Amino acid sequence: MTTNQLSSHRVKIGPGFYKKLLLIAGPIILQSLLGSSLSFIDTLMIGQLGDIALAAVGLANQMFFLIMLILFGISSGSSVFIAQFWGSKNIKKIHMTMGISMMIGLSAGVLFSAVSIAAPRFVMSIFTPDPAVVEAGATYLRIVGISYIFTAISMIFAFALRSTEKAQIPLIGTAVSVVTNIILNYILIFGKMGFPAMGIAGAAIATAISRGIEMFIILFFTYRQKLHVAGSIRDFLTIDKEFIPKYFKTALPVILNEVVWSIGMVVYKIVFARMGTQVIASANVVEAIQGLFFVVFMGTANACAVMIGNRIGEKNLELAEAYARRFLYIALIIGAIMGAFMILFAPIVPKAFNVSEEIMRTTTLSLMMIGLILPLKVLNMHTVVGILRSGGDTRFSLFLELSSVWCVGVPLAVIGGLVIGLPLHQLYLLLAIEELYKVMLSLFRIRSRKWINVLSDI
Repeated sequence: MTTNQLSSHRVKIGPGFYKKLLLIAGPIILQSLLGSSLSFIDTLMIGQLGDIALAAVGLANQMFFLIMLILFGISSGSSVFIAQFWGSKNIKKIHMTMGISMMIGLSAGVLFSAVSIAAPRFVMSIFTPDPAVVEAGATYLRIVGISYIFTAISMIFAFALRSTEKAQIPLIGTAVSVVTNIILNYILIFGKMGFPAMGIAGAAIATAISRGIEMFIILFFTYRQKLHVAGSIRDFLTIDKEFIPKYFKTALPVILNEVVWSIGMVVYKIVFARMGTQVIASANVVEAIQGLFFVVFMGTANACAVMIGNRIGEKNLELAEAYARRFLYIALIIGAIMGAFMILFAPIVPKAFNVSEEIMRTTTLSLMMIGLILPLKVLNMHTVVGILRSGGDTRFSLFLELSSVWCVGVPLAVIGGLVIGLPLHQLYLLLAIEELYKVMLSLFRIRSRKWINVLSDI
C-alpha cells in the first residue's frame, strides 16, 4: 500500500494505544529525567566555583553537545529502519543497520575525542575571547574528551533497544551513571573522603568515568539477556552491498539534519558568549533548567517514532496516520502544560544556583519567554523526530531543519544579539519565529501524506 492508496476515512485507535505509549515512553522519560537531572546538578555544583567556571564548562560541553547530536542523528536515522524491521521481525537487517551506524558513530567519537584532547585551547577560543574561560574550559575538555567514544557505543545500542521495545536497559545504565557522577562530582570537585579538591578537573574525571560505566552496563545486560540487538561482530560486519546505498538514502539526511541543527545551536552559543560572560553563564543555567522540562517530550517523541515506525513496518498505514494525528494533539497539550509550569517556577528554580543577581534576573526572564513558546517547540519535536522520520521522510526533515536554522534562526540570533543588542530573554522570544516557521511547514507535509514510506521491504 502506498500513501496514494490510503483511504480518507479515519481509523479507530484501540484502547492499547496509551498503554503502549507508557511502556515505551516511560523508561525514556525516566532516562531523560536522570540525564537532565545530572546536567542540572553538574551545573549546580560547578556553579559553586563561580561564573568563570560555569561559563567555561558550559562552553566546553559544546563539543559533547555536537557529538551527541551527531550520534543522535546516526542512531535516529538507524532507528527509522530498526523500528520497521522490528515490525517485520527481520533481525538480520537490524544487525546490518547497527553495524553501519556503529562504524560511523565510532569514527565520529574518535575524531571528537582526538580534537578535544589534542587541541582544547583552540576549541575554547572558537567560543570566547576571555582567556580565563578558555584556560578553565581547556582543563575540562582535555580530560572529558575520552568519554565521547563511550557515548557513541551507548547511544547506538540505546536507540536500537528502544526501537525493539527494550527501553529499560538504557534506563538502568543511565541511572547508575547519574548516581556515580553525582557522588564522584562531590568527592573530586570539593575534595572529600581524603581526595584533593580538583575543581573543574574533578568534574571532568567524574563525567568520563560515569559515561564509561553507562556503556558497560548497557552492553552487559544486552548480551547477558541475549536480546535481538545483541549481534556478534560478524553479524554487524556482514552487510549486503545492496543495502548500504538504501541505508544512506534514508539515514544520511537524518545525520546531516542533526549536524546542521547542532552547528546552528553552537552558533547561538557563540552569539551568547560574544554578548558577555554573564550572558553565556545565564544561558547555561537556562539550558540546565530547560532540560528538566524537556524529559517528557523526549519520551513521547521517541515513543511516537517507534509506534508509528512499527505500524508502517507492519504495513498498517492507516493506523500509522491515525497515530500521527493523535500524537499532534498530545504534543500540544503537554507542551502547554509544561510551558505553564516553566513560567510558574521561573522565579524560583534559578535561586538554587550560586550566581549574581544580574544572571538570576536574566535567567528568570528567559525561562518565562521559553515557557511561552514551549508548545511550538514540543510540536516540532514530535513532527520531525517522531512522525516524519518514522515514515522515512528524512529528506524533507533535512530541508526543514536546514532552512529554519540557517535561513531564519541564525540570522535572527546574530542580528538580535550582536547588531541590535537585545537582552537574552528578548532574543529567545525573537527566535520563536524559527519554531513557527517549522510548525507551518511540517503540518502541511503531514497533511499531504507524502511522509509515509515503507522501508521494511528494503
